[in-house]
Amino acid sequence: MKKTTPRRSFLGKTVMATAGLACISSTSTLQAFTGKESPFKGYNPYAERKTDLRVNSFGKHIAISGKIYDSQGKTPLRNAMVEVWHLSPGSNKFRHRAKLITDEYGDYEFITDLPNREIGKHHKVYFKVSKASETYFTELSFNSFDAFISDKHWEKNKQLGDQLLFPTYNTFLNQSNIEFNIALTNH
Repeated sequence: MKKTTPRRSFLGKTVMATAGLACISSTSTLQAFTGKESPFKGYNPYAERKTDLRVNSFGKHIAISGKIYDSQGKTPLRNAMVEVWHLSPGSNKFRHRAKLITDEYGDYEFITDLPNREIGKHHKVYFKVSKASETYFTELSFNSFDAFISDKHWEKNKQLGDQLLFPTYNTFLNQSNIEFNIALTNH
């Protein structure tokens, strides 16, 4: 005698399987296909390629530029991918994000609105730098007077030396400028 599965049972199992797939977070599914998981909230690999992230031309802006170096901190990397993201002003959502490509001298630059900040913390911009199979995540923190690197960034980028490692910060009118260099390192 041949065993047959009733149509209702089949449909019920199909609905359960579909619901289970829908419950899996799109972020974790996406990370399974994109490789390295971001240690920072808000990363989205589908950011647009652009250098101007401002939503409003009025208000406070921050311009961030720098150079991407190889793991020894000696040679600038051309055509490296620099992905950036941060909390949008007045929001707890990461809607400000972009992808940039370094030029022939390893330089990158972008301008954005002043990021929102979590209570008790500095403003932060997050970075993912990649070239070929190398990927590195880091963050830049700043307030109204200075920019700061994390201890992890210091540890992985100290080969840049004091002159290139520590960010420079200056403000003119409603725009602050930060120079932030990064060595693409995985160790």
